[in-house]
Amino acid sequence: MPADLPPHGATASGAGTTGAAPQRLAQAALRDLPWEVGVPKPDAAVVVDGVTRTFGGLTAVSVDHLEIQRGGITGLIGPNGAGKTTLFNLLTGFDQPDTGTWSFNGQSLGKMSPHQVARLGVVRTFQLTKALSRLTVLQNMLLGAQGQRGESFFRALVPGTWRAQEKANTEKAMDLLQRFKLDAKKDDFAGILSGGQRKLLEMARALMSDPQVVMLDEPMAGVNPALTQSLLGHVKDLREEGMTVIFVEHDMDVVRDISDWVVVMSAGKIIAEGPPESISQNQAVVDAYLGAHHDAPLTVEDEDRVLAEVEAEIAREEHRDTPGSADSSKGTGR
Repeated sequence: MPADLPPHGATASGAGTTGAAPQRLAQAALRDLPWEVGVPKPDAAVVVDGVTRTFGGLTAVSVDHLEIQRGGITGLIGPNGAGKTTLFNLLTGFDQPDTGTWSFNGQSLGKMSPHQVARLGVVRTFQLTKALSRLTVLQNMLLGAQGQRGESFFRALVPGTWRAQEKANTEKAMDLLQRFKLDAKKDDFAGILSGGQRKLLEMARALMSDPQVVMLDEPMAGVNPALTQSLLGHVKDLREEGMTVIFVEHDMDVVRDISDWVVVMSAGKIIAEGPPESISQNQAVVDAYLGAHHDAPLTVEDEDRVLAEVEAEIAREEHRDTPGSADSSKGTGR
């Protein structure tokens, strides 16, 4: 492990004593790693081993080994249907795998429900936001706070046991709303927010639980350009605060801008890992997105075959359009 890396579990505040920003610490930790699938990380927060998930005869996820570096931003990319969201669901308890183990800080997350995973410090957002539309923005935020004493039936009958905590949670929620520029919307119903504002609300609500790992499923999807840069800045801020970020994204400009490390999935498997600049150089990644023979020249036989198929199709079209032909008669009802 490089000498300038923080100890296991160090936060941004701890790292700050060394004079190095969390971004530089994460990049230093990953700088000299080989660009290989399953490569061990110097300080892995999340470790996945042999996780598979099938739906009928379709294998949605088949990950042999994956480690996520603590304190960095890891981009998870791949074509549609590659298994990215399914992997998120498995790691956060929203689905259970057929085989395999996965852990956070060395503690197994297998068989845990989503709220148990969240209590350990691993939270996620969704591609389709899960804001409760008939609650206000502030009420949505308060739902994210954990360990609320007022949730107990008997304690709820004694306001003195939870009022101070409720006040502290409200102040924390307002601070986060101000940070995400949603404080003016605090009394509005979440259902009337724009798509981008709901993305901001979901990210802000996730921070109410003081997470260590934040998993973002396509945070930029459906967001207008005016809010995209704001969301990008907030994602970078999570790293500066010492959090580990894993995000799914299709926009490669976004991936290159904020990622310290990129993991590529295709057909449920991880086919490549490396820093952002390495991904465009990886032939397996190019093939996964564009097809294995996207740039292969056609042989003479292939060209003749394609030309014959086109000519045959043109001839069929001309025959159908010829007056008095059987096909054209069908179109006139004769």
